[in-house]
Order: sequence, then C-alpha cells, then structure tokens
Amino acid sequence: MQKLAGLTLAALTLSAAAHADVGMKLGSTERVTRLFAYPNNCNVICFRNWTLEQTVEHYLTQSLQRDGYGDAKVLVKNDNNQLHAEITGVPKSYEKPLTALLDAGDLAYNGATKLNADGKWAYSWYFFLPLGMALENRRSVELLHFPPDYSLTQAQDYLKSATTDRWASLLTVNGIPAEQTPAFQTIIDIAPIAAPSNAGKDLEGVYDYFKDYQTAMVRNMSVTASGDPLPMVAFGTPVRNWIKQQYGPTVNVLSLVNISPSDGTKVPVLGANHPSYIWYASDPDNYTGNDAKAKADTAGLKVMGQDLSVACWQAAMGRQPDSNPDIELKSCTQTWQVAQKEKTCALFYTSIRNLTPAQAAGKCATATIAPQLKQLKAPAPATTVPAPGL
Repeated sequence: MQKLAGLTLAALTLSAAAHADVGMKLGSTERVTRLFAYPNNCNVICFRNWTLEQTVEHYLTQSLQRDGYGDAKVLVKNDNNQLHAEITGVPKSYEKPLTALLDAGDLAYNGATKLNADGKWAYSWYFFLPLGMALENRRSVELLHFPPDYSLTQAQDYLKSATTDRWASLLTVNGIPAEQTPAFQTIIDIAPIAAPSNAGKDLEGVYDYFKDYQTAMVRNMSVTASGDPLPMVAFGTPVRNWIKQQYGPTVNVLSLVNISPSDGTKVPVLGANHPSYIWYASDPDNYTGNDAKAKADTAGLKVMGQDLSVACWQAAMGRQPDSNPDIELKSCTQTWQVAQKEKTCALFYTSIRNLTPAQAAGKCATATIAPQLKQLKAPAPATTVPAPGL
C-alpha cells in the first residue's frame, strides 16, 4: 500500500510538473511589435482589428495547438511597455524554444534593417518570422525559401498557403493524420520576408543578410529538446544551394546528406522540389512542339513521384527518428516510383489536372500514359522557360 501511495504521489508530481505555468518576458513593446509584424494587415482599416497583445496571443495559441497542447491557454499583458506572456497547460521547458525563436528573430530583424539600409528592401515585402509553428513537439523540419505575403496579411497563419497545403496533403497520403501534419511542418525560411508568390527571383542576393538568423534557427530547430536530430527536407533550388554554401554537401532532388549545425550533431537532410514546382513543370506553355501537353504530363508525373517519395521519407522519419534514413528513402522511392506508380499517376491527375478519380483512373490505364509511367525515374523533358525562383 505504501508503495502504491508513493507511485500515486509521484504520478501527481509528474502531472503537476508537466502542466506548470510558464511566465516569461517577451520584451519591450517596440521589440514585440517588430517580431510579430504588428499590425499584420492595417491599411487605414485593419483586416483584423487586433491589439498587439491579441496578435501575440493568436500566434502563441497556434504554436500551443500544433504542439498538442489543445487545452493550454495564453494571456499576454502589457506592463509599462513591457510585454509578458502567461501560459498555462504546458511544461516549464516550453519557455526555452519560444525564447530561442524570439532571440533568432532579433538577428533576422538586424539583417532586414541592414538590407533596407543598403537599398535592397522592396516596398511590397513584409518582415515575417515563422510564428505559430510547433516549438516543442515538432516531428520534422522544412527548409523553404520565403513565405507568401497572404499567409501574413490575410491568413495570419504561416502554414496557410498553396505550398504548405499541398505538402500537407502529400503527408496525409503517406499516413499522417491531417490534424498531425502541422507537427511535421515546422518551417524555416532562409528569407524571413513575406513577399508576393512570384518574388522568388527578386529575393536572390538577400540571403547573406540573414546568415546569423538562418544558422541559429537551423541549430535550434533541427534537434529535439534532448538533442536528438530531426529529419529535415530542403525544398527548391535556392534552399538546396544555400545548404551547399552553408554546410558543404551538394543536395539534389532525392539526394540524402548530413549536415552539422553544431558540433557533434548530424542531421539528415533530403533534397526536394519546391512544393509548387509541379505546377510549373506540368504547364504545357513551358514546352514547345505539338506534343507539349504530353511533355508536360510526363514532367508532372515525374515530379509527383519525387514529391510523394520525399513526403513518404519525411513521414517515416518523423514517426521513427531513429530509423535508417537511407533504407527509408529506398523504400519510399520503390513504393511511389515502382510499386504504386499507378496511384502516383492518379494523384497527379486528380490534384494537379483536377480530374475526377474515375477520369484519372481511365487516364492512367490508357496505353498513351503507360510509357510515361515507366519513365518516372527518367529525366523529365526540358522546359523552354526557366523556373521562377523555385
């Protein structure tokens, strides 16, 4: 009985510790205003008429929910132009990743300020940190280029965009429940700038301004609280080039490398297409000849096979981080580019060509598509128009 009582007391102690309140200083009104891009969208009339405190509460609540703390609450108070956050329903350790994000945000702001001082900041850009991400219970990390402006100004949700929505759908196809995909989509953009979706080329040349921010974010977010590495996906040519410049390895689509963001850390990184690249690759206007549509379909099928293979690897490694990355990648490419190539085909025609499942099944069963299915691993047709910063 005494042993049982001891166990009960220990359980209660652990429970209390797991739900300890977190009280932390966010900084001055000036600091919090810039780190949370406040106001997110006000042009005389505010799209959402929130105070600074409400804006901070909004993004912190998103993080709490994506970390799995659905019952947690956050209250932000302003005391003499100093903002404080009171969070209930989370472990005390929750303060650490949030503090790390905001400290990295200061580095990003310094870079953006210098970028503007050098006359390279565009009027249509917004400073935007990856707010609202899973901070503690993330399962994988996504390296991307920049967030689209409407994620800030319209959605006030870093994970609300055509890019992130498409990738979430690929994770669900690979067995991740839709409500869990945000934990797999902790994003680090190498440019903390919300810009028009077609601004990829315009952002070339700005990355060096954010080196301190980028490396701090990768160092902090690529490992768990206990120091175990998390799987990372590098999306798009600018990001894969940045990996090579910053850490050394050459990263191609479906090539697996390791990087060391800090001494003694080895993080597996898989190269990928930009999630939006498939719309460019499958656009017949980007090809010449009477067979432009066929070329576009062939390229789109190849990209779909690659994307599904990457999402499969990300899902598998996120579920079991101690799995062998090479074995998982071989298994995933075999699944989507050989064993289930007909399903790959169907997913391309339903999600990219907007056909019905029945129409897609018919398309994928025809003799005309069969040669293209055999070529999932072959080089895609060359486009006549360069990819727009993807």
